[in-house]
Amino acid sequence: MKAIALHRLGGPEVLEPVELPAPRPGSGEVRVRVRAAAVNAADTGVRIGMFLAPGEEPEFPLVPGMEAAGVIDEVGQGVTGLRVGDAVMAFVMPKGAHGAYAEQVVLSEDAVAAVPKGTDFPAAATLPMNGLTALMALDQLALAPGQTLGVTGAAGAVGGYLVQLAVAAGLRVVADASAADTALVRELGAHDVVPRGAGVAEAMRRATGGEGVDGLADCAAQNEQVVPAVRDGGAMATLRYWDGQPGRGIALHTVMVSAYGAVPAGLEALRTYTERGVLTPRVARTLAPEDAAFAHRRLEAGGVRGRMVLVFED
Repeated sequence: MKAIALHRLGGPEVLEPVELPAPRPGSGEVRVRVRAAAVNAADTGVRIGMFLAPGEEPEFPLVPGMEAAGVIDEVGQGVTGLRVGDAVMAFVMPKGAHGAYAEQVVLSEDAVAAVPKGTDFPAAATLPMNGLTALMALDQLALAPGQTLGVTGAAGAVGGYLVQLAVAAGLRVVADASAADTALVRELGAHDVVPRGAGVAEAMRRATGGEGVDGLADCAAQNEQVVPAVRDGGAMATLRYWDGQPGRGIALHTVMVSAYGAVPAGLEALRTYTERGVLTPRVARTLAPEDAAFAHRRLEAGGVRGRMVLVFED
C-alpha cells in the first residue's frame, strides 16, 4: 500500500511516499481503506519526536496522521455492527507504520464511527481528533449552562469546534480573533469576539464585566498570558502541555486526547452534532498525499483556517 512516512525525525522534507505491506485486522478490529486524512499540528509534533518519552526511540518507517475517513474493506473476528463497505471516520494513534497517512489502516472497532450523513470524506476526516479534543476540553472544564467560556485560537479547527459545541451546551462564549477572522468566529456562534494578541486576557475580562470567564480553553497556547482572563476559582484547559501554576484557585486541566476514555461515545456524539448542524467541518484545502511536506510547511507557517486534508484516490 502507498503511505507517507519518515525514516528520520526532522523538518517537513523528511516526509516521503513509501510502499508498505497492507495490514490485516485481528479480533475486534477493522481495516479502513483511507480516502482522506487530515493534517494536524499534532502530526508535525510526531514528525519531530515531540511525543516520545525520554530515551524512547521512534519506530521507522513512521507514518503520521491521527484522523481519517474512508471505507471498511475488511473486518476481523468478533466485530459487530460494522461491515465491509461502511463509510467511517476514524481516530488513529500513530505508532510506527500505523498512522492515517496511508491507503489502509487497521483500527479497533471502538476507534471508528459512521461518517455523518451528507458529509464527504475530506470533511469527515477533520472531525475525530479535533472534535474529540474539543469534547474533552469541555468535559474537563465541566461548566454549567449559563456560565462563560473563553476560547483562544477560536478561528482554528479545534477552537472553532469548541465554540460551536459550547454554544450548543448553553454556554456564553467569549472568543478571540484577528480582524480578518472576526466575522468567521461570530458565524461560529461566539457571543463576544475580542481582539487576539497580547491584550486578550484584559479584553475577555472587560467582556465579562471585569469578573473573568468561568473557564478558558487555551487553544492558542498562550499559557500564563491568558490566566488573568479567568475568574478566581475558575478553570483552564491547556491543549498543549503547560506545567505552570495559575494560582487564585484556578484548576488547570491538560487536554491529551490520547487519554480520552470516551472515544466510541465521543465519535458518535460528533457524528450526531454534525448531522444536526451543530458542527460544521471546515476543509481549508485538499491535497495529494505526495504534498504532505507542503501541508506541514503551510500549517507551521500559521494562519490556516480549517484543516488541510490529504486525499487518497479510490
